Amino acid sequence: MRRVVETINAKPASDGDGVKLLRVFGGPSPERFDPFLMLDEFGSHEASDYIGGFPPHPHRGFETVTYMLQGKMEHQDHMGNIGLLNDGDVQWMSAAGGIIHSEMPKQTEGRMRGFQLWVNLPAAKKMEPAHYSDVPARSIPVFDIDGVHVKAIAGQASVNGSGVTGHFTEVATQPLYLDVQLEQGQSIALPVSATQTALVYVYNGKVGIGEALTPVNAQQLARLADGESISVSNNDAEPAHLLVLAAEPLKEPIVQHGPFVMNTAEEIEQALADYRSGALGHL
Repeated sequence: MRRVVETINAKPASDGDGVKLLRVFGGPSPERFDPFLMLDEFGSHEASDYIGGFPPHPHRGFETVTYMLQGKMEHQDHMGNIGLLNDGDVQWMSAAGGIIHSEMPKQTEGRMRGFQLWVNLPAAKKMEPAHYSDVPARSIPVFDIDGVHVKAIAGQASVNGSGVTGHFTEVATQPLYLDVQLEQGQSIALPVSATQTALVYVYNGKVGIGEALTPVNAQQLARLADGESISVSNNDAEPAHLLVLAAEPLKEPIVQHGPFVMNTAEEIEQALADYRSGALGHL
């Protein structure tokens, strides 16, 4: 059973045009999260915290997964795609060889809350054509297993002995991405490959992880040691909501410069040159 080897507190940050968010992880020493690169939680009732949105900006070399809990966000990109995310919707965007897009709120009041996860691409796929998919909440599989509520965004797993398959299965890194709700006294156990990176992010409530029931509170990420299963329990009176992430590490060099994630410094320089020349996304 996997134990907690690192607990990270999500830190206040700002991105885009002044959007206030929590940076869960990302930045220095990205190898320990491989193939995951970054996780942000955004959420506020105050329009001034999110109204600026994320005006047009480039990406190359990885994928972004935007999961809306509440609110409305519109995606537009240089390929002419337009998509509107609503409550519970998911967008999986593969920037790959290059995309220029914007993510702008389509509301001026009310709660906006959700997550954006960055997932690295293997070197062989970093320069493939960009593509993206918007998936409405009704199309994301939901499972109730002994009262445990599981929303399966990506991958396949066995949760408390029951098979779970997410909406996204044809993804380069084959990640597992689950949104789990645990009431008081409930727990989940799921086998994972011993070599996979495994992370648990608690966004409401608090849980205990592993045999030691290591406490992990809201807005904390647990990075787990190697092992063959993940165990999470809720012994608190309040419901707990958590994201479970797992995937095989790519074990390739990670060189990041802002919105570009490649394998060498030369590839980063080429990405910058392509963006400046207008070639990004048109190669």
